[in-house]
Amino acid sequence: MPTRSAATTAPSDAEATRAVVGEFLAARAKGDIGRLVALFADEVDWLLAENPAVPWIRPRSTAAECAAQLTDLMEHTVPEDARASVDTFLVDGKDAVLMGHLSGTVRATGRSFQGPFALRLTVEDGRITRHHLYENSLSVAEACATH
Repeated sequence: MPTRSAATTAPSDAEATRAVVGEFLAARAKGDIGRLVALFADEVDWLLAENPAVPWIRPRSTAAECAAQLTDLMEHTVPEDARASVDTFLVDGKDAVLMGHLSGTVRATGRSFQGPFALRLTVEDGRITRHHLYENSLSVAEACATH
């Protein structure tokens, strides 16, 4: 039986990306901030449309800041009402795109938000270097409005 070289047994970029994104999703679902910090690179290309009405949306760039987004979100929303479903999970080398639907309730106003989302992640050397989230920012801002 022929032996396989190390080059043929190493995971492909796509396999490594899929594994890291799976760990990212599991860590978010469990609220495991420590694991999220470990999964994000030291510097992250973070994109989430600025929305001054939404307290958990702000610029972020370090692993700790990116992981803390989950803490900020949970502080300002009702955890029991939070829902996210992934309908599509595409991987091309180091890049992954997830598409789905999210919803939640803002704690301060009692108002709900919902809508589709797309998340683009890039994984390099086992860590997430890009996190670009596109969501229904109008619905989120309206749910946060106090008037």
